[in-house]
Amino acid sequence: MVEHLPPESAVMTALRNTAPDGALDERAAGSDPASGRWSQSDMLLAQLIDAVRQLSHCYVVANTDSKARKKITPPEPVARPGIPRTGQAPVRGRMSGAAAEALWQIMRGTTPAPAQPT
Repeated sequence: MVEHLPPESAVMTALRNTAPDGALDERAAGSDPASGRWSQSDMLLAQLIDAVRQLSHCYVVANTDSKARKKITPPEPVARPGIPRTGQAPVRGRMSGAAAEALWQIMRGTTPAPAQPT
């Protein structure tokens, strides 16, 4: 019966709060985020919170002098079920020149050239 309680229930919250960090990370490792206990609206709300925190961080960084700017750390994302707590989102590589050109052509409304196999 406890397993089927909603994630925001007092029992589930107490279980999460008393679990050691290692146990939560073990459960998150290798699990599928799609099978998490949060609803779609919960996940969207977490994304919204992350976006507001990121925008607040950008505002503070933009309005801080360069010496103090180095001490400002980016916000950590909201912990989500099934996703390990890494502290930051993964950094994506730079866009290749061909991909940038294709994107630019799409934005202008022209057809991009077919992609060449790499």
